[in-house]
Amino acid sequence: MADNNAAGHTTGDTTIKNVLTQIQDWPVDHAAAVVLDGDRQVTSGDVDRTFALASVSKLVTAYATLMAIEEGAFELDDAVPADLVPEFDTPPTVRELLAHASGIAFQKREPQRAARERRIYSSAGYEVLADLIEREADMGFAEYIDMGICQPLGIQIVVEGSAGHGFSASTAAMATLAGEFLRPQLLAPQTVAEALSVQYADLAGIVPGYGRFNPCPWGLGFEIHGEKKPHWVAPSMPGDVAGHFGQAGTFLWVHPETQRAAVVLTDKPFGSWAKPLWQEFNDELWAAFGD
Repeated sequence: MADNNAAGHTTGDTTIKNVLTQIQDWPVDHAAAVVLDGDRQVTSGDVDRTFALASVSKLVTAYATLMAIEEGAFELDDAVPADLVPEFDTPPTVRELLAHASGIAFQKREPQRAARERRIYSSAGYEVLADLIEREADMGFAEYIDMGICQPLGIQIVVEGSAGHGFSASTAAMATLAGEFLRPQLLAPQTVAEALSVQYADLAGIVPGYGRFNPCPWGLGFEIHGEKKPHWVAPSMPGDVAGHFGQAGTFLWVHPETQRAAVVLTDKPFGSWAKPLWQEFNDELWAAFGD
């Protein structure tokens, strides 16, 4: 994937490129970015370098879960098998787990709140979904993602550790996946549209690193920007921008209406350094797209 900064490209490409070069001044050892704007693609940094994704992994697990649903392995509103969540009196549904509405704790498979009472951000819920897919598909979760997502898209994602935060990939690979989110080929468009729609709209919750929001909109795997402030998505961006950020210093967002997306991966854990830089970056990037 080459930088789109050669002579003959539009002024818009150059303006976006100028924004992207900011990441090379961030206090990180390595950073890479890919921006999609319709058929345009602009890059910065080594987009083939592999980075830890942290919670951006959840988007991959969510897409695999939706794929399993389309294949008939289970339904979105099916309760997961009780033995996968033995501490629950009433097992949560697949939809509740994807939308962080099941009440399951962050790291343990135990209830922290009642279902649909609070948006409890959880990696444990995504690990349950990975186990469910393995059982119903009769294959390893990594193999399922490779066969169902990576091979058709021609990308590599290292699937290991937690299905909620353990994966690694290149910026180029994640940009290809972002393009799939914008113009789905592996899933039905209506399935992806549902994933990008707010689930259980009235739930309050906490976005790690940013605090409590009421409401705290989330789709099926995808965090929805809504009116969250402060936030890693800039206030100038539409409320239906959706994506995820990760504690490894990573983020991915998409906006299907305008066919725009951005993937930025770094090798420095999220912290106080990231908050102003990410918001400024996304604000300037959105402005650079123009009308």
